Amino acid sequence: MSAKNETLVLALSLLVTLGAAGAGFWWLTQRGVIPTPIAPTSPIAPTSPIASPSPIASPPSTPTSSISPTPSSSPVQGQLARFADFQGVPSGLFSYGGSTTWAPIRRDVDPVLETVWNQFRLRYTDPISGAPGSGSGIRMLLEGQLVFAQSSRSIKDEEYSRAQQRGFSLREIPVAIDGIAVVVNPSLAIPGLTIAQLKDIYTSKVTNWNQVGGPDLPITPYSRRLVDGGTIEFFFENVLQKSDFGNTVEFIPTTTQALRKLAVDPGGIYYASAPEAVPQCTVKPIAIGRKPDELVPPYKEPLVPVDQCPAQRNQIDADALQSGQYPITRRLFVIVKQNGQVDQQAGEAYANLLLTTEGQALISKAGFISIR
Repeated sequence: MSAKNETLVLALSLLVTLGAAGAGFWWLTQRGVIPTPIAPTSPIAPTSPIASPSPIASPPSTPTSSISPTPSSSPVQGQLARFADFQGVPSGLFSYGGSTTWAPIRRDVDPVLETVWNQFRLRYTDPISGAPGSGSGIRMLLEGQLVFAQSSRSIKDEEYSRAQQRGFSLREIPVAIDGIAVVVNPSLAIPGLTIAQLKDIYTSKVTNWNQVGGPDLPITPYSRRLVDGGTIEFFFENVLQKSDFGNTVEFIPTTTQALRKLAVDPGGIYYASAPEAVPQCTVKPIAIGRKPDELVPPYKEPLVPVDQCPAQRNQIDADALQSGQYPITRRLFVIVKQNGQVDQQAGEAYANLLLTTEGQALISKAGFISIR
């Protein structure tokens, strides 16, 4: 065989061998003996893990509100002892206002609170027009002029509705008990009055003191106007039973002015929050009862004579008010805007602080009755 033919035979043999090898590799690949390379993908967890790794804690989610959830039944989870024990107090300057009955609390309690929590700064704000009071305070809260309000009456249905129209709700948190004291000129000799007699005086059915066991002397009933505050609204609804004030009633803008009038009017009569009226030197608080034989004074007996005041002052009978023996009592409320914002946090924090043991003790010192 020539050299040329031998070269041709070798080349053909090599091609046959390579073709056979390629065919065998293809056959093995199709049966999974040799893995076909694929593009890398994300690893898939096994359906039956051999070992479970220790769980890794997820980072806390960002809260949608800075307000801690508060039970609807009470703003306090168990009563705390001191102002310093409560930790949900926000920082800032917060406008508040409302009821004039709250004046002793603003004077005696709030400065102590702010001393402990000096970043919680409170600013009392009067209405731009009209007299201050529970109603004006709630109105200012609804209109965004106050962060929270102080009230000597409950929230009305129309106030709840107005809040809902503005996209939030209102909540009232009771923090103290108050009594309504009835006061007269110190010279007036009168054993006391029943609720019915008091109603008759302010609806002008009774116009002379001799009609209720007193001297022959015309009665001058003094009152603030119905729109001026929670005390008048409470008196109107609970004593007058929503009967109109009579034509003998003389309306006075403030309690201070009414007490000054009463001091020089032998036949005058007025009603106000007990801490405002009972300790006064120029007027005399009288006993009130549901029946003539159940007259109960709002002060601790014996009555301090005018000539011994101010060295001694009449003190509120806390037991009579707390037990309900004295018939004209009510609760004081912090009115909170439920909007999930700092307004809600500030209002609830203020109520929480007043409900601590320290807060309740200071409220009692200011002349009101502890609610706990």
